[in-house]
Amino acid sequence: MAKFSLYNIPLRGLSEGKHEFEYDLDDKFFSLIDDGTADVKRGALKVVVSLKKTSTTFELNFNIKGSVQVPCDRCLDDIDIDVETKNKLIVKFGKEYSEESDEIVIIPEEDGAINIAWFLYEFIVLSLPAKKVHAPGTCNKAMSSKLNKHKVKSNDDEDDNSDEEDTSFEEEDASFSDPRWDSLKDLSMDEN
Repeated sequence: MAKFSLYNIPLRGLSEGKHEFEYDLDDKFFSLIDDGTADVKRGALKVVVSLKKTSTTFELNFNIKGSVQVPCDRCLDDIDIDVETKNKLIVKFGKEYSEESDEIVIIPEEDGAINIAWFLYEFIVLSLPAKKVHAPGTCNKAMSSKLNKHKVKSNDDEDDNSDEEDTSFEEEDASFSDPRWDSLKDLSMDEN
C-alpha cells in the first residue's frame, strides 16, 4: 500500500485528545484505487477526519463532501453525483488486523498506524444511490433509442409510443394462476 502512504494516520505517537487531518480526493486517488471493477473512477471531494484518542481507542469521524462521476445505469454516460456523508470508525490495537464490525477495526500494535484509503473509498461508494441515472430526458439519445429498440413489448404496447414504464408484465403475473398454490387462497387469515 505504498501508493497510499499519504493516507496513513500514525496512531502510536499521537497524544491523547483531538486531532484533525484533511485530504483532497481527486481523479488521481480514484485511479490509484481502481482495480478494474471500481464504481467510481473520477471525483473531487474534501475529507476532514477528526480523531479522538483515549487511553485504549482511537475514534475517527469522517466528514466527506464533494462530487463523483459514475456511469449512468441506463445510458453508461458519466453522471455527476453529489456526495455528503459522515462516517465513524473505532480503531484499537491488537495482535493482528481484523474488522470486528462495520465500525470497529483492530490493527497490529507493531504497525502503529492505519491506512484509511480503502475506508474513504467504501464510505463514498456506500453513500451513492442504488440507482444512478440521469434526469428524465437527459440520457444519451443514441443509447436510449437502442435500448427502446430492444425493449420487450406486448401487442398493446406496439401502438403506444409514450415513455411511460411498461406494466404489461405485472398485469400478466396478476392473471396467472399456479394450481399448486390455489388451495392456499381458501385459507382464512383470521385464524391464529
